[in-house]
Amino acid sequence: MRWNKQIDVSRTLAVAGFFNFLCSCANSCLLPFLTLYFRQLGLTPAMAGIVMGTKHLIALVWCPLSSLLAEHYNKRRTVINASIASSALVVLIVLLLPPADVSAELRACNMSDLRSDHLLITTKAAAAAPPSTFMTPESRAAVTQAVFVTNNLTLKSHPEQNRSSPDHGFQPNIPTASVSHSSASLVRKKRSYFPYDLQEKNAKGPLDFLAKLKKMDAKDQSFFLVLIIVSAWELVSAPLEWTADDGLHDHLDFADASDRYVGSSRTGWWGLLGAAVGVGGSGLLVDHLKCHVVRHIPRSAVHFFCYSALAALILPVAMFLPLSLNKKREKLHRMVKAMQLVHGSPRAVLCLATTLLFGMAISTADNFLLWEMQDQGSTELHMGLTLAAALLAQACYPFMAARVSRLLSSGRLLTVGAAILALQVFYYSFLWGPWAALPAQVMSCFSVGGFWWAVKIQCNEVATPGAERSVSRLYQSLALHLGCSFGSFAGGFLAHKVGLLWSFRGVALVLILWCASLPFLQLKAPRQHRINYSRLLAADASEASDSGSDQERDWLDKALADDRSNNNYGRRINH
Repeated sequence: MRWNKQIDVSRTLAVAGFFNFLCSCANSCLLPFLTLYFRQLGLTPAMAGIVMGTKHLIALVWCPLSSLLAEHYNKRRTVINASIASSALVVLIVLLLPPADVSAELRACNMSDLRSDHLLITTKAAAAAPPSTFMTPESRAAVTQAVFVTNNLTLKSHPEQNRSSPDHGFQPNIPTASVSHSSASLVRKKRSYFPYDLQEKNAKGPLDFLAKLKKMDAKDQSFFLVLIIVSAWELVSAPLEWTADDGLHDHLDFADASDRYVGSSRTGWWGLLGAAVGVGGSGLLVDHLKCHVVRHIPRSAVHFFCYSALAALILPVAMFLPLSLNKKREKLHRMVKAMQLVHGSPRAVLCLATTLLFGMAISTADNFLLWEMQDQGSTELHMGLTLAAALLAQACYPFMAARVSRLLSSGRLLTVGAAILALQVFYYSFLWGPWAALPAQVMSCFSVGGFWWAVKIQCNEVATPGAERSVSRLYQSLALHLGCSFGSFAGGFLAHKVGLLWSFRGVALVLILWCASLPFLQLKAPRQHRINYSRLLAADASEASDSGSDQERDWLDKALADDRSNNNYGRRINH
């Protein structure tokens, strides 16, 4: 970029907001419903928790590392475009895995068309077969799928038919219960993802791993394949957020307008609005589709197609995204400095610990709330609108932040936000109908919106001039991903052992106990004020335009006097 090139700040902020809107819309079309699709693949809560926890761990490490590498080699735009294109393709590989249990999907579907068309054809084909001949593999597979889908289908047997050989599948004259059991075993045998020649004893390297995977149970096969695919997807999609954010920040920094990108809530607000549109629109779309959009493709796969379609729409926007490179900045040094600043402030450490527990509770709710809603009869429409209401409630908090700040300090707001989230998670264990979770989403305005507003104030208090963005990333990205990873692992195993309801109650109990002890810990931790002289200088420049008195412009003496009074107050507390 040329140094004499004029930067249009308003255009850059508009493009950044639109880009963030599309990215949030694409992610929300898929991510909230991802664990629900894992349930259709036959994964247990523990398996789903391991997959999501691994996803967050990869994002925790790979997001900052990929951003540093893209900056070092000056390949930010290449990394952004490659991340968008590859993530849209890799995520579709999940659809190649056949579902192990479609009962969850069929609860929300109308089975009249499926039974009248597919099952009638397959049963007629089975009845029309001559008694002396055996069924072909295609007919046997169709009848097997029909039996597995309905779980209650009764096949009329022919007593005159002879017992089939082991090479020709199941016997038609077995009793009904035996037919269901045999067909289920056939489905488990058919759900094999690898050819039989991989079972050779002399296979080595990758073939040895695939041979061992072939010998596993169908559920374990699905788990390992989903874990590999989701990990690969996160590896290609994680670099997008940090790399684009760094490029936009450096671009605005050349025009001395980076504070408008970091300090304002316009970009975050557009992200929340895009997420609400994505999750609500995808839920509404899927709910109005038939059980299978195409043969053997369930309607829940539309979430993946929506993600890929929006990624294709994001790609041309990313090509015109204004990016720059500031070689004078040392990102790694700034992150280390942010950690030192947080470590040196007791209140910042308490806020960091609260953020970790907050992430654990958020991950438990995000991973398994839709499972509980599905058990209560909720459809994709109920789920999408419920989650969209929570996001819209979060977007409304900046408009009432000034009034709340007059009533609650940042420390109290942090405690109140975490406590309200604990009550929300506890409420999720008492759902009684499809719309029962909707009233609790209104509280997300204070539980999530108020919590992150308090974290933002804490970042401004602890950060030195120029380190605000690094400290904010430490809380919002690193701490949140680490907490979500621990919460996914713990919540998955807890839900697998004691059930979804008690996992919600256990997570809520841990968070509410921490909120009860947090005010006492904050009283013991002294508050440290850091004077941001750059902001005082900017405020002084604006005041100088209105008044010319030397007394009003003498901000440095006032700042030094406040600094001396804070130091004396700290010494009295220490003594």
